[in-house]
Amino acid sequence: MLDDNGHAKLAKLIDGKAISRAVRSEVAEETQRWTQDGHRPPYLAVVLVGDDPASASYVRGKARACGEAGINSDTITRDTSIAQDELIGLISDLNDDDGVDGILVQLPLPDHVDDDAVIRAIAPEKDVDGFHPASAGALMIGQPGFVSATPAGIVELLERSEIETRGKHAVIIGRSNIVGKPLANLLLRRGIDCTVTVCHSRTQDLPGIARQADTLVAAIGRAGFVTADMVKPGAAVIDVGINRVDDSSRERGYRLVGDVDFDGVSQVAGYITPVPGGVGPMTIAMLLRNTLDAARSRAQVALAD
Repeated sequence: MLDDNGHAKLAKLIDGKAISRAVRSEVAEETQRWTQDGHRPPYLAVVLVGDDPASASYVRGKARACGEAGINSDTITRDTSIAQDELIGLISDLNDDDGVDGILVQLPLPDHVDDDAVIRAIAPEKDVDGFHPASAGALMIGQPGFVSATPAGIVELLERSEIETRGKHAVIIGRSNIVGKPLANLLLRRGIDCTVTVCHSRTQDLPGIARQADTLVAAIGRAGFVTADMVKPGAAVIDVGINRVDDSSRERGYRLVGDVDFDGVSQVAGYITPVPGGVGPMTIAMLLRNTLDAARSRAQVALAD
């Protein structure tokens, strides 16, 4: 992208860390008002199966964020060998516990456990991850319900960065149930009003379609997949990918990169998210909001009963 003098102009960085801090601060203030009105603090139950370091790290981060927002949480750990029926039984107990507002099962689960069966076992009113078929269905038809934290975070980034969406063409590269599909439905909602194209591994002329995007979302899980020649000048580029690449100059032997060739694309795009520090921080922020919303919704239902 060029400035008024014809010189190269780098894309404006969308600071996910700063925006997530703002969202988390808002949730903390709302939670404080909620408890001052006589309600108990929202409670999130996190289920962690096994000892995968990445999963454990994510869960610790969620627990810290809950504490800072005034949300109570516990991590329920189980061994990798847990039987599927036993895990579903645990979730059933959490469903029946009136003190639990939100349930999050950290993915991935061991190979012998059916992720979908476990997700379906979570009560929709406690599905703060937004993965339950009932949540996905509500999103599809524009009804109230929990929205997956990453897609919700992406929309929050666009809105708080004052990036126009109404009538604009959004192209999503990736059709996962966690990001691509729910994000497509979210961007179609009234008030956001994008025209949406979802691309995948069988899409013909994917670079040509990507170049049509006013907002381009990369969620394909391939390091540096989106290059400068795939980006419309001035477009907003949202990078969801988190990939490890070998880097002997780093003490840990690797570095994290996204699905976008940041150095090249930042010279063409109008806006771009970094990796790390872009979409990632928003996921936890929106999870906190979902948990507070779950507590509010359940309290309203209890009053109605």
